Amino acid sequence: MSPPNTNILDLMMIPQISYASTAPELSDDRRYDFFSRVVPPDSFQAQAMVDVLQALGWSYVSTVASEGSYGEKGVEAFTQLSKEAGGICVSQSVKIPLNSKQEDYDRAVQQLLETPSSRAVIVFASEEDIRELLNATKRADQAGHFQWIGSDSWGAKSGPVWQLEEVAAGAITILPKRSSIKGSAGTSVTFNRNGDAPGRYDLFQFQVSNTSSTPEYKVMGQWVDSLQLRVEDLQWPGGEQEVPVSVCSLPCRTGERKKRVKGMPCCWHCDLCDGYQYQYDETSCRMCAYNLRPNANRTACQPIPVVKLEWHSPWAVIPVFLAVLGIGATVFVVATFVRHNDTPIVRAAGRELSYVLLTGIFLCYVITFLMIAKPDVGVCSFRRIFLGLGMCISYAALLTKTNRIYRIFEQGKQTVAAPRFISPTSQIAIASSLIAVQLLGVLLWFAVDPPNTVVDYDEHKTMNPLLARGMLKCDITDLQIICSLGYSILLMVTCTIYAIKTRDVPEDFNEAKPIGFTMYTTCIVWLAFIPIFFGTAQSQEKLYIQTTTLTISMNLSASVALGMLYMPKVYVILFHPELNVQKRKRSFKAVVTAATMSSRLSSQKPSGERPNGEARTELCPQDPSSTTEPSGQATKKTYVSYNNLMI
Repeated sequence: MSPPNTNILDLMMIPQISYASTAPELSDDRRYDFFSRVVPPDSFQAQAMVDVLQALGWSYVSTVASEGSYGEKGVEAFTQLSKEAGGICVSQSVKIPLNSKQEDYDRAVQQLLETPSSRAVIVFASEEDIRELLNATKRADQAGHFQWIGSDSWGAKSGPVWQLEEVAAGAITILPKRSSIKGSAGTSVTFNRNGDAPGRYDLFQFQVSNTSSTPEYKVMGQWVDSLQLRVEDLQWPGGEQEVPVSVCSLPCRTGERKKRVKGMPCCWHCDLCDGYQYQYDETSCRMCAYNLRPNANRTACQPIPVVKLEWHSPWAVIPVFLAVLGIGATVFVVATFVRHNDTPIVRAAGRELSYVLLTGIFLCYVITFLMIAKPDVGVCSFRRIFLGLGMCISYAALLTKTNRIYRIFEQGKQTVAAPRFISPTSQIAIASSLIAVQLLGVLLWFAVDPPNTVVDYDEHKTMNPLLARGMLKCDITDLQIICSLGYSILLMVTCTIYAIKTRDVPEDFNEAKPIGFTMYTTCIVWLAFIPIFFGTAQSQEKLYIQTTTLTISMNLSASVALGMLYMPKVYVILFHPELNVQKRKRSFKAVVTAATMSSRLSSQKPSGERPNGEARTELCPQDPSSTTEPSGQATKKTYVSYNNLMI
């Protein structure tokens, strides 16, 4: 009974009761008030199909409908119900026209194959269309690819599958339950408010098994308002044990988010939560906090490991080795000077300033251990204090020495009176005042920015989160390091200037030349340090490189001063004690006079120039104008010796 025929009978007010009409629109009692039926409408079997798909996990399906009310309305009902249920997408909707030819069926199969992942096919078609569709599938050599779900027009009929058993294997079909009027079979027939019989269906599967010689339909469950399906008894083409897959997109792996395809809620792309992101939910990723990184499967964040410069690191071994050697050498020099404290060489070197200078050299070596030690408030406090203090003490002592030498010989050019503030006590006071400036700056630094430790997560935040590390270090910036060393560098430059000015002073009078060589070498060391220190500011190994560069530079500076200023003295004290004896004492006036005369003689360069340190008397012709000496008598000219006289 078709809707057009029903309309004609309704006009004539002739009641109709149908046993086979399942078109959904016939449920509209306002249009078909003289129509009733004893079979459920197709909307019920469409619901049964939706439930079967959900039970088997098939979310990406195609539909095939015969042209006409049955096929088109059935697919329409299925599409509407699948949207309401959610999670089911229709990839292809194929309509088989009336009076189709073979090429129409072939074209329909090719259209279905355009979405190969959509293996489940909902079929609302006539028996003839079903058979020709299976034939076209066989011609396309796609037997076993599609998982057919047929409506009641397929049911349990043998016609559509005859000699096409391999193509139809595994098909699930629906057939309404047959009921009789109460009184003959004891089963009552009920109707809903639309006059439709309730949906009761048997679910069949067409099975082709090796154990059975004849393919057959087997009941696998039923649908009465809800689905009852024995999934474990279902058989699939090719002997598959698992339920075939008919989905648009496979589930995303852990740590991936779904990026849905517009208009296709069951289709998506899986995007990995990359970088420092973790999977927040099914469809989104979020960034971990600055001190966290995603775990291995990117489902949560975990703390970034915190590291520091280790003692066994190659970046620390070399500076520590140099510092240990330097400390040993410094202690040896101090012990030698203390043991021979009253010998001429030690006294001539200026004992007070020598011990001050050796203290600074010792601290330059010690800072290596503070720079490598595990940072805490105490270590960071000592770093601030001793970072520039060792260099400051060293260069304050050297500057005091060179300034004293310069003032003595500059004043000696004009007068033989001794300059002021050249006594040991005055020298210690001058050096102490220079050192006090450094300590005052450190105290101000403590007041403005108390020492603390920080964990720097940016320095070692690599592209690969697994390699990320947090660097534990003191809260000291590069600028603060340079400012702490800046005053010492100023002293070093000033000392170098004085060393240049006193370069012509006779070497036997003082340490000007060794100090000069020391300062020239030290300047070269620190000129090399600055570009290395700032050139690695963007490196991932910044802390390691800068710490190693700084400590090695300080070790080299201390070693240069120790080697050039004290090792020669220690050598004489220990291996040539015969040279460590008291020379003829000269007054300050005689020393300055001798140095001045030497300076003048060296500038005049007479033909009878005497070797440095040689004192002799020679005869000179008498000035004819002289009236105090007899005529023709030679006069004496004396050169004063200044060997081994230290200022």
